[in-house]
Amino acid sequence: MAKIEGAGPETVERPVPPELQTMSADRIFWSHFSPNLAPAAWVIGVLVVSLGLGGWSAFVVLLIGNVLGALPVAACAVMGPDTGLPQMEASRFSFGSRGKRLPALINWVNCIGWDAVNNVPSAIALILLVQTWGMTLPFWLAMAILALAQLLASAAGHDTVQTIEKYLGWILLAAFAFSGWMAVTHRPDGTPMVAARPAPDGAHILLALGAVSSFTLAWTAYASDYTRYVSRRTGRGKVFALTFGGIFSSAMLMELFGLLTGAMIASPSPESVILALQSWMGPLAPVALAAIALSSIAINAANDNTAAYALISAGSRLPRPLSAVLTAGLAYVLAVMGEGRFTTLYENALLMALYWIAPWCGIVLTDWYARPPALKARRMVTPQGWSPSAILFVAVTVATIILFSSTPLYISPVARLLQGADIGYFVGFAMAATGQYLLLRQQARKYRLTGIKVTQA
Repeated sequence: MAKIEGAGPETVERPVPPELQTMSADRIFWSHFSPNLAPAAWVIGVLVVSLGLGGWSAFVVLLIGNVLGALPVAACAVMGPDTGLPQMEASRFSFGSRGKRLPALINWVNCIGWDAVNNVPSAIALILLVQTWGMTLPFWLAMAILALAQLLASAAGHDTVQTIEKYLGWILLAAFAFSGWMAVTHRPDGTPMVAARPAPDGAHILLALGAVSSFTLAWTAYASDYTRYVSRRTGRGKVFALTFGGIFSSAMLMELFGLLTGAMIASPSPESVILALQSWMGPLAPVALAAIALSSIAINAANDNTAAYALISAGSRLPRPLSAVLTAGLAYVLAVMGEGRFTTLYENALLMALYWIAPWCGIVLTDWYARPPALKARRMVTPQGWSPSAILFVAVTVATIILFSSTPLYISPVARLLQGADIGYFVGFAMAATGQYLLLRQQARKYRLTGIKVTQA
């Protein structure tokens, strides 16, 4: 396939021309499937068990949570072929030419943090893998090897990242499926994988549901990045189905392994999952360790590439490859500085920062799908400056964090009343979507009253 992406900011800010929208539709599936084949998804299943859920109740929480999280991702991915833009850049239609910069900047900062977080367990797995060969590898060097591989992939651009996701996805699927089967069937004793538990209370169910749904919902910020090169003639239903199928199936598979092994794992953390797999698999442990080490390449190659898009949408004029280099470099420094403090130093702060994604998503999807007929022709017109939607985004995000969030760093008043239950993502999405719909109705009323003829710009 010919190279389809240049290196400058203009390749992010301008739509992909129709003659370059030649990407095979099957790559939509792989670009949303492969990044979830990682220990972080396994940890979600373990977390559900640690919250007191088991059996069918835990399975239903995984099922509902992943459906709720994957639906918005698929809905955002449908925007790719029509706009020809990365997801953060496409949000300019809602937030305005300057208003888009804030969520794009937040997304870039988040990408740096998640890049570091994703690499730490993979570096641990790589160190343990090398030890099985009788050698030692310092943490900083293991991180450097992984970061360099991811950097080379992301700097090469969209084509390379898509190819990696497709072919590495097959390898990771086989390796993790084998590791999961070994974990479920080859336990050190006869202890049941999911111990019998009393019926969980509503607070723990909501907490588990929020954790599961937010894990997949976070991918809305990159959904159209890997559908914008698909032909506009591709059916919207096909784009939706491939995206939903990719992200739902991979997250559900890995979380089910976590659910089935959760009673046997010390804590809901990547390190505990890695050590448990190493113990259970015995001489075949290198298979699991290699899969975990490789998984960070699948997730962070896409992550660094998306971060480069986001940085440009935030106003940077750095060429896209240099933006990817900057992202990977900062993530490497963070990860090395945070050695031994993986959970407390980064993950808790990132969980707090993740509350922006639900209001952003609620505004973008409402603006795209629920416009009154009088405004549909202006769906891809960029308002100048900060739009009212950008102000709504800030207000709802701040209110969601202060009133509804529940994280190790901060528990809101509402969460305290609900015994720690986290409804922030659901409330943030609903508030933002409702507010955006009211803004659209007000704008449509203004056009009708003034008699302005609305045309596509």
